[in-house]
Amino acid sequence: MKWAEKLREPTPWKLQRCRIVHPGTGETIDDGLLVYFKGPKSFTSEDVVELHVHSGRAVISAVLSALSQLPTFRPAEPGEFTRRAYLNGRLDLTQVEGLKDLIDAETEGQRRVAVRAAEGVTKQKFDELRAGIISSLAKVEALIDFGEGEEIEEGVYEDAKSSVQKVLHTIQGYLNDHRRGELLRSGVRLAIFGPPNAGKSSLLNFLAQREAAIVTPIPGTTRDILELSLDIGGLPVVIADTAGLRKTEDVVEKIGIERATKAVESADISICVLSLPEVMQQLRGDSGSIASTHWRELISRENTYFLFNKSDLVGSPTPSPSAPLDAEILRQSLLPPGPEDSTGDDLRLDAPSTTTTTKAWKASLATGDGAEEFLESFAEVLRKRFGMDDILSDAASPVITRSRHRDHLQSAKMNLETFLEYGPDDVVFAAEELRYAATAIGKVTGAIGVEDVLDAVFRDFCIGK
Repeated sequence: MKWAEKLREPTPWKLQRCRIVHPGTGETIDDGLLVYFKGPKSFTSEDVVELHVHSGRAVISAVLSALSQLPTFRPAEPGEFTRRAYLNGRLDLTQVEGLKDLIDAETEGQRRVAVRAAEGVTKQKFDELRAGIISSLAKVEALIDFGEGEEIEEGVYEDAKSSVQKVLHTIQGYLNDHRRGELLRSGVRLAIFGPPNAGKSSLLNFLAQREAAIVTPIPGTTRDILELSLDIGGLPVVIADTAGLRKTEDVVEKIGIERATKAVESADISICVLSLPEVMQQLRGDSGSIASTHWRELISRENTYFLFNKSDLVGSPTPSPSAPLDAEILRQSLLPPGPEDSTGDDLRLDAPSTTTTTKAWKASLATGDGAEEFLESFAEVLRKRFGMDDILSDAASPVITRSRHRDHLQSAKMNLETFLEYGPDDVVFAAEELRYAATAIGKVTGAIGVEDVLDAVFRDFCIGK
């Protein structure tokens, strides 16, 4: 074929214009661009050619059909290019996971953590842990081979234990991260709960900026849990709108209420939505308790925040407009008495709150009054509670982003603690614990055989990555 005689090896690492022709007929398929990455200076460390073609379906289909005519050519498996990069030593397992997280990132926080992992920041931290353990293991094995004496100076075992204690302290710090990394990947679970017709679904619609839930004046409209994934303050948040909590004989509504209670109990954080007019009636003694005993425990949880809705239906509780009703005082009035409430002083509804952490807001989701202020303040609460301020400022990136990281670190921690229990007379057993610990850390990065997890890591990649 005349066109085949003109073929030449393209210049590596240079974007070049080219005609893309069918290998069998010589017919021009497209006028595109080509980049040749000559191994080992490529993503996979192998020779790689990228074709840049026009994005029409017919063009792409014709190019793929033409490529299939070439011997040994086949479509890539999901994640195959990344898997080859891993197998060829271009990436470690944490970098592979970081790359996958970067592709899936939907929020700024997710993107930043994923970029750091893909760049090798996480790998470096785990490599440092493993190097510290192996250094201590070398000292202990020297004692096994030679013993303290002329060949080995005294105090070697104590030095090894001192080094292990430092590594153990670092691991403990990584484990005591309140699951920040995992929450950032999978999303913070937020449950919205409260009595019927208080504005729970209206809050969900406000956060979603669309009519995601049906809103009617009829109590009990929401029967099941409605979930949405949103970006609030740079954090991925999985929001659950739940059924209104009340006593009912309706079988279906009872099931919804049971599910609502479980959703609140398992949530990372929750918002109790209450009608401000009804709360005011309760405080004046005009109605029964809003926080009924069957769900009072839910509002007493440390991770529960309050939104007093329908503020547009309530006037100023005092003659002076300059002394508005304080949302934090309202929140405290609904909680069961605690040790801090044993002063005997009556709560003043017009007294300013002295709490340093905002846990309650007033707003009208119908008119929008106070809604934006609530959203900004709640986003700040999320950032502080889940360490987003550190993440966004690059001050402290979470090391653990997957449950397998935590499992291997826990195993290493147990091995190192066992090592520290052994004395100089049990150096053989002590060395074995250090080997187990080094192996556990090595499994995080893939330095130690992890064939059983490779398929699970790569199967969720997009085709061709």
